[in-house]
Amino acid sequence: MKIVLASTSAYRRMLLERLQLPFETDRPETDESPLPGEAPAATAERLALEKARAVAARWPGALIIGSDQVAHLGNEVFGKPGTEARAIAQLQRMRGQTVVFHTALALLDTRSGHAQVEGVPTHVRFRELSDDEIRRYVERERPLDCAGSAKSEGLGIALLEAMRGDDPTALIGLPLIALARMLRTAGVHLP
Repeated sequence: MKIVLASTSAYRRMLLERLQLPFETDRPETDESPLPGEAPAATAERLALEKARAVAARWPGALIIGSDQVAHLGNEVFGKPGTEARAIAQLQRMRGQTVVFHTALALLDTRSGHAQVEGVPTHVRFRELSDDEIRRYVERERPLDCAGSAKSEGLGIALLEAMRGDDPTALIGLPLIALARMLRTAGVHLP
């Protein structure tokens, strides 16, 4: 059965390669804006499923993987910064705080239309970072395409004091423990 990752993210592609399954990638065209009053975890889960559905028609008979991540501190949501100035502002706001990164995963079986959806939260405590540390990090790592500007798979790990969660790959953007479980449920043999 064909497996398709509904993402062009290099991070998600690298993670999925760990499962040693052949797969294709496809770019989903989805509006990633939260709905009014929508909780961060619900936003991530809805977007993960929307991304999978966005490419499903192009891949009949396939299993489509969608994923999304939303970071928040209380009611404040941190998306992909897009610019250096926004990345710096996000990290200044998060320093010394515990931020929750909700990473959602959807596995859509296009044969049946059945979808499995799961959210995997990771609680991340940031160090008390100086403005100079933040600027140096943003200049070196360029985390402009990562929710919350924190690339823990790279230099961003130096920004953190602690992490708590059930899946270390969730923070990078694709929770492989949950994905492996979903794939087995859909009939894929792992390992």
